Amino acid sequence: MKIAYLFLNGELRGNKNFYLNFIKNHKGDIYCADGGANICYELNLIPNEIYGDLDSIQNEVKEFYQEKNVKFLKFQVEKDYTDSELVLNEIQNKYDLIYCIAGLGGSIDHELTNINLLAKYNNLIFISENEKIFKVDSDYEFNNMANTKISFIIFSDEVKTLTLKGFKYNIENLDVKKGEARCISNIIVENKANLSIKSGSLLCVIKEN
Repeated sequence: MKIAYLFLNGELRGNKNFYLNFIKNHKGDIYCADGGANICYELNLIPNEIYGDLDSIQNEVKEFYQEKNVKFLKFQVEKDYTDSELVLNEIQNKYDLIYCIAGLGGSIDHELTNINLLAKYNNLIFISENEKIFKVDSDYEFNNMANTKISFIIFSDEVKTLTLKGFKYNIENLDVKKGEARCISNIIVENKANLSIKSGSLLCVIKEN
């Protein structure tokens, strides 16, 4: 499985060692969207490429990565895509999974915009030490995750025939419309739990601890 990491300019939630160990155990290429390079630098990591208008990257970080011959792809401040999209548009078809680091936190407009990227990029997963967020739009199986807290948030206008098995609160053929908070704060109780939907999409929010 081919993996990439995308650093954004949000908050690095949790312990630095969590991210270093995660990247060590799931080897992949590293990319930064503008100010995400500051966080990558904080972790002493060398990215493959840095994208954006470069208005958020610190000078010392920029100079350090230039000395390391990291490739910079600079764009105009006024552009049709966010810095995050510039990277994702380039790499989305090159990798099976793209883990987004520091995509959560920071200003609420940026955080919501980042999460909304999941609607467009199916192989994107947001991770922090305590959370994992990704989109589900087909049947999905959760393995070896008993006692894990999990929530499902409606991400399309409607989800048809949602079924959950292996959870504390199981569901059978439930239709849910956007705006309804019917599927939050659940718990996986079986070593193999299953989700199925006929149509629509959900945000899956897993609480790791």
